Amino acid sequence: MAETTTKTPATTETTGALVTGKGATTIADTVVQKIAGLATREVPGVHSLGGGAARAFSAIRERIPGATASAGQGVSVEVGEKQAAVDLQVVVEYGVSIADLSRSVRRNVITSVERMTGLEVVEVNIAVDDLNLPGDDADDQSADTGRVQ
Repeated sequence: MAETTTKTPATTETTGALVTGKGATTIADTVVQKIAGLATREVPGVHSLGGGAARAFSAIRERIPGATASAGQGVSVEVGEKQAAVDLQVVVEYGVSIADLSRSVRRNVITSVERMTGLEVVEVNIAVDDLNLPGDDADDQSADTGRVQ
């Protein structure tokens, strides 16, 4: 009986933040997607988010004046009334422990989404799609400069 009594107030507190007697607050999937994307990028060792095609499209978009990279790139979410689930595609820096990085990303995403939205994050799935090698960025930057420096 004590367990049931303990769980009920927690559910009421979470729901209470989004549904009150004066109205309901709905949170769009894109809001949770952006929060999760920014929280993932905050973790040292995460090079970027997204699969190969998404990163290629982002590189093209960055060359367009005034265009910005999407905060939700490489992030997909499912948002319900009280809960959210997050799937991430990440590129990690070479030499970083992927297990430790995954724990840190999970913790940061869960903390950020729950704190900002009041939704309970039920899972954060992480797919490591690529590994960034130390010379990869230097080659990209030298190719972008063109013939004249």
